[in-house]
Amino acid sequence: MQPVCPSLPSSFLGFFFAVLATFFCLNPNLPAQSCQTSGDLDDATRSALTTAGQRYFAMAARGDSSSMRQNAVPSLASDFSGIEAAVKDHQKDLADAKPNLKGVFELTVEGTVPLSHGEFYCGVFGKNGQTANSAVFYLDGLQPGKYGVVLFDAASLTAQENVSFILEQAGTDWKIGGLYITPATVAGHNSEWYLAQAREYQKSGQIHNAWFYFLEARELASPLNFMATAATDNLYDQAHSVNVTDVPVGGKPADLSAGGTTYKLTSLFPEAVGNDLDLVAKYEVPDAANTNQAYQSNMAVINALVAKFPEIRSAFASVVARAVDANGHDYGTLMPMKDIKSGTTTTAADHAK
Repeated sequence: MQPVCPSLPSSFLGFFFAVLATFFCLNPNLPAQSCQTSGDLDDATRSALTTAGQRYFAMAARGDSSSMRQNAVPSLASDFSGIEAAVKDHQKDLADAKPNLKGVFELTVEGTVPLSHGEFYCGVFGKNGQTANSAVFYLDGLQPGKYGVVLFDAASLTAQENVSFILEQAGTDWKIGGLYITPATVAGHNSEWYLAQAREYQKSGQIHNAWFYFLEARELASPLNFMATAATDNLYDQAHSVNVTDVPVGGKPADLSAGGTTYKLTSLFPEAVGNDLDLVAKYEVPDAANTNQAYQSNMAVINALVAKFPEIRSAFASVVARAVDANGHDYGTLMPMKDIKSGTTTTAADHAK
């Protein structure tokens, strides 16, 4: 059967997806990849994936990393420290949580060689892109085979989290290929709250706060950073309706002047730290291993950021500056917003007082 290539719609994301679909239509020799949503799956496959996900959730909830490791794919079982740490860190919250199934997907990679770049389009797409039940997964390096994605909400008295399993079919079993636990709320607020705040900031002209809160709303809207939905695509569009040109966007760095020195910011983003929402700035330095010098640079960057964007005082609890060099050294400093005095350079001696 010849593939039917879509016409190109007018919206940006709809255009983007249609161009990709057209590309695959015109390149039929590319490795085959496909995705089925829960509604597309036969009852047996849907039940097997759901049951496996629930069983592995129960293991994580009781802190049984040993059983999880025994049920992991060999490549993950050989280095299970990341999963063990995640289970240990979240076990108390998961023990009191009741898993609520959010979604089940099956991804298929055909052929005989690994898929260098995978873009799995799941469900029905309309002329403007994604629909309510669709999703896109971006996964690279997958071997030929079948993979499952099982998504849960996990709400307890102390936390609301997303728990997501990546599964790989091995014979009649579904083995653990990955575990992702991400917050569904930050500082007691969910994605919808951050979206509402972002819109208010945008209306009041606080475009930087609006940009950062749109990013946080998008982060909380998806349980996986390699998954896109109609909701996250919409938040992407809303974020880019904010015209910010002096912060790093799309891999393009931005300059920040502080005390006669120009620092190159490589990323600037909100991040949950405990129960707070902080603003994290990563920037380039020649040598982050020199911790005293890196600390001084961090303090200069923190003060310069607040001086340049004073609106962030009302939106974040702290600012974190991370000096990063070409050798992979990374040195970070966190300063509570209440302790930051704009227009000053704090020295190590001052900080010690």
